[in-house]
Order: sequence, then C-alpha cells, then structure tokens
Amino acid sequence: MYEQDTTKYRIHLAVQTDGVVDRSDVVGAIFGQIEGLLGSELELRELQRQGKLGRIDVKVSSKLGKSLGEIIIPTSIDRAETAILAASMETITRVGPCTSEISVIQIEDVRITKRTQIIERAKVLLLEFEEPGIDPESLIDAVRESQRIEKIATIGLDNVPAGPNVLLSDAIIV
Repeated sequence: MYEQDTTKYRIHLAVQTDGVVDRSDVVGAIFGQIEGLLGSELELRELQRQGKLGRIDVKVSSKLGKSLGEIIIPTSIDRAETAILAASMETITRVGPCTSEISVIQIEDVRITKRTQIIERAKVLLLEFEEPGIDPESLIDAVRESQRIEKIATIGLDNVPAGPNVLLSDAIIV
C-alpha cells in the first residue's frame, strides 16, 4: 500500500538512539521487536501484505554519536488497532546495536486533513463559479422589456411597426 491509496491514519513517531543507526536499522527493529507481540491480527508483515499498513517512512540523522529521527506509518486499520500499533512502537528499546527510545508524537486522521482540503478548494471553486447577482427589480424590468420587444407587429402595406394585438384593438395611437 502506498501512502495515498487507502490511508486512514498516520502514526508519527520520534526515535532517538545512543549510537549511529540508519533507516534499515530502524525498520528492522520495528519488524523484529513487534513480531509476535500483538497476535496474528496485528502482525506487521500480514498487515502490509493485505494493504492495511503502508510503507514505513524513516528519516534519521546522526550527530555527535547519537541519532534522531522521525517515523511515519500509514495505516488503514481502525482507530483502536492503530492506537495499539502506535503504543507497541514505544516498547522498542534497541535499534541496531544501540539503545533507543521511540515515542508517539501523534496519530493523524488523514480523512480530516483531506476534508479540510476539500472544503477550502470548494470555497475557491464556488467563488469562481458564482455569477454576479441580479437584483429582483432589474429581473422584473428585464422580463417586462422582453415582453415589449418580442410582441412588435407590423400593420399596413408599408409594414409600419405596431404594438401587440394592434389588429384586435378598438383604438390605435399614432
């Protein structure tokens, strides 16, 4: 599963180690130390195979013999399972050969973020879509004018313009 496919939640985690590690060390620690911990329903490899767990994104930088980073895990499992999975990440105590600490920063509901983007875009589209308003008075005048213009008839051999129903009227204004 890629991030954009069916992600409902994103687990944001912070990782810090007492030594230099890289991305593969962090991913290996996650799979190695969570495996078998949560039972078969929350087995990470099985969740990834089913498309319920996305690609684990790790950004790590090292400075002065320590590593700090961020882990983002997209999921499409329900809220309770996502919270359990996030809490299980905090039990990881070693990354590679180093002692480490992983803590949950937040669990982001991606659908809320998408809804906010949809609302903002809809506002922009609505402003572009709206036509200038016509006040009721000008609307009535426009209808009356169309009635006058559409009903012009002609009379006589010279086809002189005349008002509507000129032939049926008992009086003519010249």
